[in-house]
Amino acid sequence: MPAAPTYDLPVAAIAQVPMEPRDAARLLVDRGPGTAVEHRTVADLPSLVRPGDVLVLNETRVLPARLRLTKETGGAVEVLLLEPDGDDRTWSALVRPSRKVAPGAVFEAGDDLAVEVGERLVGGRRRVRLRTSDLEKALRRHGEVPLPPYLHEGIADPDRYQTVYASRPGSVAAPTAGLHLTPEVLERCEAAGAEIHRLDLTVGLGTFKPVTAERLEDHDVHEEPYAVPASTMAACEAAERVVAVGTTTVRALETAAATGQLAGRSRLLIHGDHPWRVVDALVTNFHLPASTLLLLVESFIGPRWRDLYATALAEGYRFLSFGDAMFLERTR
Repeated sequence: MPAAPTYDLPVAAIAQVPMEPRDAARLLVDRGPGTAVEHRTVADLPSLVRPGDVLVLNETRVLPARLRLTKETGGAVEVLLLEPDGDDRTWSALVRPSRKVAPGAVFEAGDDLAVEVGERLVGGRRRVRLRTSDLEKALRRHGEVPLPPYLHEGIADPDRYQTVYASRPGSVAAPTAGLHLTPEVLERCEAAGAEIHRLDLTVGLGTFKPVTAERLEDHDVHEEPYAVPASTMAACEAAERVVAVGTTTVRALETAAATGQLAGRSRLLIHGDHPWRVVDALVTNFHLPASTLLLLVESFIGPRWRDLYATALAEGYRFLSFGDAMFLERTR
């Protein structure tokens, strides 16, 4: 048995399209043992924050990082850019079908972008080199926003897989708890007395990687670049309560606090009796079974997560990236 917590997730519970409007998503509120679960919507978030709170957002932006290319023979090749490798023209990537693409093969996406597939790397990745004068513009023209593998219907408006405050491109997956927020909800949170601060954690594909090892120490923890502004960390240190929007925000804050480094690469695996240093409350979606994200939630509120997930399934909540959300206060 894997070391990560798991549960039975019915396929019908996986949301395939985002809620409209964004803040109409349901919000299961849990204030801890001995309190009744509340069924609210994200539009009610301003009533859950208070003066002295600091609400922290991950402002990363999802890149249109999936390129669908064609061989000279007419065969299809897909390149999914994962992370820059030293500069913004050399990347690690997933190439499909990788075994049929020889090192040095070049594919043209258009007159403004060519992709040279290079050597093989660990984990099934390839090094690719991008020939373009303006990478961001070329990706907007030729790339697609990569969606998680459990979303089968695609998305009509790619901006619905971006938060309204996304600003720093680089991620290959969205910080999905933030997808529910609107400018109006954030303005009302500020009017309720909460300060809003931001950071950046670049979300990688590893966020979807299940824990299959029988021992957590054998799990290959994925790395993600992060940067926490000094002003954000100072606000958290002075706050009465820190409310993190999303597990990626949690990972950045807790990494910075544990290491004393405001920027770097996080390999933090939050589980069990993690010594929580920063985050007091969490807005988060419902996560995949046997995932590191579910490990984090279990560490945050303890075994109570099972009752909350069972309640959510019984009440028809929508799960995963386009699903509903929870507001959790940490078990102390």
